[in-house]
Amino acid sequence: MFNLEKTFDQLFPIFRSITGNGYRQSFNLIKRFIPFKKHKYQTGKKVFDWIVPNEWNIRDAYVKNLSGKKIIDVNKNNLHLMNYSMPINKEMTLSELDKNLYSMVHLPKYIPYVTSYYKKNWGFCLPHNQRVKLKNENYKVLIDSSLKKGFVEWGEYLLKKTVKDKSVKKDTILITSYLCHPSMANNELSGPLIQILIYFKLKKLKKRKFNYLFVINPETIGSICFIHKNLKFLKENLLSGLVLTCLGGPEKKLSYKLSRDGNSLFDKYFKKLAKNKKIKIRKYDNSGSDERQYCSSECNFPVGQLARTVYGDHKEYHTSADNKNFVKLEKFEKTANEIFDFIRNNEDQVFLRRKQPYCEIQLGKRNLYPNTNSPNTWKDSSDNLLNSTQQLEIISEILSSADGLTVLSDLNLVKKYKYENVKNYYKKLKKKGLLF
Repeated sequence: MFNLEKTFDQLFPIFRSITGNGYRQSFNLIKRFIPFKKHKYQTGKKVFDWIVPNEWNIRDAYVKNLSGKKIIDVNKNNLHLMNYSMPINKEMTLSELDKNLYSMVHLPKYIPYVTSYYKKNWGFCLPHNQRVKLKNENYKVLIDSSLKKGFVEWGEYLLKKTVKDKSVKKDTILITSYLCHPSMANNELSGPLIQILIYFKLKKLKKRKFNYLFVINPETIGSICFIHKNLKFLKENLLSGLVLTCLGGPEKKLSYKLSRDGNSLFDKYFKKLAKNKKIKIRKYDNSGSDERQYCSSECNFPVGQLARTVYGDHKEYHTSADNKNFVKLEKFEKTANEIFDFIRNNEDQVFLRRKQPYCEIQLGKRNLYPNTNSPNTWKDSSDNLLNSTQQLEIISEILSSADGLTVLSDLNLVKKYKYENVKNYYKKLKKKGLLF
């Protein structure tokens, strides 16, 4: 049984990175709740413009004075060590050590989160208040780490649809998050934990006309590997998607970042909610999380990002202050319910798809268009709801838009005519065998 707080407490202290034992330990914990199938690419594999890096593992790291007192100890907080630090075992002066120390003058009580994945480096991170008090003496510096051939690993699980609906052309919705930051609550664990809650809710939904592809990966390199492996499938089947990140913290409203084109199923829905001030909208840009990979260049997938307390907008971001006290675990369930409601809305939408997908439909032979066209043709009403001109306008737009990706409520004419009137014409076209 899934216990949110217990799982958080198990995951939080693990020293995670984009590869290695910490990632695998975290992945196996998550896998108890979502039955992810693990996939992996080996060190040295070329993946688009990237090379899978060496696998990094860390056993111990500290700085201590010559009296034997540990001044910096990774066992007290794993943010103390620059992620992916190469091994070192050396005595050095304070001036030498200081070149590899990281702190924040403007936030002197916090430990910063620092990484160097693709360039050999090492370093320690500490509160600036502590850094300025270091004595001018020699220090013993130990980083017991390894950088060796290994793997980048990620998980995929496809929760299959239970209802066949031919009106839907692309039937897969992506729900993804990342698992690679050590000891951060909002920026790391809120995404995977809420992903688990959403999975449970979708699994209980008896009638599903979409497949839900759940993905967990190390940020950036993991999503690049996932896309590389699944490019053809995503191009052919992906209807829309969500990257889940930074879903904890104090902000009251969820914040949605549009996909690059800003025209996906979720984009349109969240824009409507934003007009009613139920959610915040952010325009697409190239900062952020894995949506950068999904929306890049010729990928250009319809994937947006959901957050609450957005990365970079708060002082706790990428610091030791992003901890259990910063997020409200009791609100994770509420957040998952909100996101589930957004997803379930898609299940209730009327999708438009023609049985004959090319060019105009011949309406005259179906008594939907006057075979004799004259100025007088449009004066008489052929429908008890609207006159003939309006009928043709509605029918034409429905049929023109029926690509298997568009929903009835998104049509422009819904703003002009009542939705129920438009839906009646949809039913009429479906009864005549023109729509699935």
